[in-house]
Amino acid sequence: MSKTCLTSQQPQRIVVRGTNWIGDAVMTTPALSALRACYPEAEIVMLANPLVAELFRVHPAIDRVMVYDRKGRHKGVGGFLTMANELRREKFDLAVLLQNAIEAALLAFVARIPCRAGYTTDGRRLLLNAPVTVTAADKLLHHTDYYLQLLGRLGIEGGDGRLCLTIDEQEQAWAESILGDERVIAVNPGAAYGSAKRWIPERFAEVADQLAARYQSRILLTGGPGESEIGQDIAAAMNHDVINMVGQTTVRQVMALLANSRLLVTNDSGPMHVASAFDIPIVAVFGSTDHTTTCPASERVRIVRKETDCAPCLLRQCPTDHRCMTAIEASDVIEAACELLEK
Repeated sequence: MSKTCLTSQQPQRIVVRGTNWIGDAVMTTPALSALRACYPEAEIVMLANPLVAELFRVHPAIDRVMVYDRKGRHKGVGGFLTMANELRREKFDLAVLLQNAIEAALLAFVARIPCRAGYTTDGRRLLLNAPVTVTAADKLLHHTDYYLQLLGRLGIEGGDGRLCLTIDEQEQAWAESILGDERVIAVNPGAAYGSAKRWIPERFAEVADQLAARYQSRILLTGGPGESEIGQDIAAAMNHDVINMVGQTTVRQVMALLANSRLLVTNDSGPMHVASAFDIPIVAVFGSTDHTTTCPASERVRIVRKETDCAPCLLRQCPTDHRCMTAIEASDVIEAACELLEK
């Protein structure tokens, strides 16, 4: 690997092309901390889609964000060139490409960023002048280690290796206005990637009811705008008090709510990783996805899954009978939650 463009001079202006999913973006935060530790005086700018950009509006490793809206003003070829021109005017010294797609490398190349560093995924080696080769073993790493290793191979090291998200005082005050003084038990029944990652709503409701009764705790439901119906179904099936915020919050508001929760019960999802970054105890239900590479990077976690002949399949929708999820009973999740709450 050539590191000439990184070793010839200290970069003063760095752009980071972020990943496109909330959960993946959270798992890049140890790498971002390493980048900040290595270049404490540089301006570090996060380039990401509108949702992911919100994660980094307030973050110790990031000075500011640039939004890459491929469904809006940056749509199509014209929008791509508009984004490239915006980057060119910024005169960045270094682009760190955490996103694996060739489009990220092409954008940095067209923007004439002199040093372009990233993994050689998606056939983009020729567009990088600080390439890092990906091996079969690399693909088996937990995602946090995958991104940290990219920077380590570039000679960029530092930070404490922990996930990191932050909220500001106004966001904390807003969360307190919704939750009051109580530390709620949060339930996140959705998963943006697809239905194959979602456990059965009725069982989420059963778990939430039993935990509410056992620990005299209110239940908070979280989720995105496309999951409102799931939230309504769970709330209607429950006997206890529910704060149903599904589809009613921004990314940063979800961050604030989860940061003030005592436990999260969730599918493999973006909010799962958000809670992990705030060191909230998590019970995570896994089915179609690989828990070895995407489980919460935290010690206070219980993974609930069942061995089946077809999981992990990594598919968005189950082509058969969803057995990896139907095999998980409410009692399995309740037992895991009690272990964390009573530890």
